[in-house]
Amino acid sequence: MMSKQARKGLGRGLSALMADVEPIVSNSTNEPAPRGERMIAIDRVLPNPNQPRRRFDEEALAELSRSIAEKGIIQPLILRPHPSQTGAYEIVAGERRWRAAQRAKLHEVPAIVRTFDDTEVLEVAIIENIQRADLNPIEEARGYKNLIDSFGHTQEKVAEALGKSRSHIANLMRLLNLPEEILGLVEEAKLSAGHARALLTANDPMGLAREIMAKGLSVRETERRAKTTNSPARDMDRNRPDKDADTRRLEADLTATLKMRVQINHGSDGRGSVTVAYRDLDQLDEICRLLSRTELVD
Repeated sequence: MMSKQARKGLGRGLSALMADVEPIVSNSTNEPAPRGERMIAIDRVLPNPNQPRRRFDEEALAELSRSIAEKGIIQPLILRPHPSQTGAYEIVAGERRWRAAQRAKLHEVPAIVRTFDDTEVLEVAIIENIQRADLNPIEEARGYKNLIDSFGHTQEKVAEALGKSRSHIANLMRLLNLPEEILGLVEEAKLSAGHARALLTANDPMGLAREIMAKGLSVRETERRAKTTNSPARDMDRNRPDKDADTRRLEADLTATLKMRVQINHGSDGRGSVTVAYRDLDQLDEICRLLSRTELVD
């Protein structure tokens, strides 16, 4: 588990790290500026053993390899001096390009060498994976969650640094509340993110997911089916007055953070209640752990 000091945030900040992941573009041309790029022998480059992305699509990798063989590597890798092997480098960002370059039988790769500590290496690796266009919604959601949970970033900070809307990040992270079986169906593109969002309100999300696949239900039809389910959570919704947008946004944020449904009932007199619904004893234990955790203040 990451130390409390590391979770307080990095000195350079998320936006500064982003500058090392994205190429700098010149004002006069559309070509990336060099920014300290140099060629490094490919056999001196080693992968990051803590790379958060474990799956590399073979077909996409083969396609990238053919492109690199023809045109070379357009965006350089980001490396750091290897922490234990003299003369070697460890990949901070660009492992997919490195793998494809090996297949293309390149002897050297363009790279930018930066000095990162272990925490920053992990953070940049997560950022790079989030920025990739071929991520499925669940991989993207898990990337945001890693940035928030591991490094203490807020949704607003992540949204600003990555050029995303805060609602986009919050809505994707809400999908992680679904059962793992449904998350797997979204990852396999058997369900869309729109279908998954509709399943969040269903009493039997897995049963409705099977119906979607069997009958080819649209997202709109799935939303209608989900609204007709008679869940305790929806009964509670019907018995309360309409809530303002800020309260609903806070509910969504807490639900995404805790991975448990949170309801806030705020009265006109300033008093109210917060209700957290848990699915099993493990989640109840997690609630007790969070409520009993204390931090000493010097």
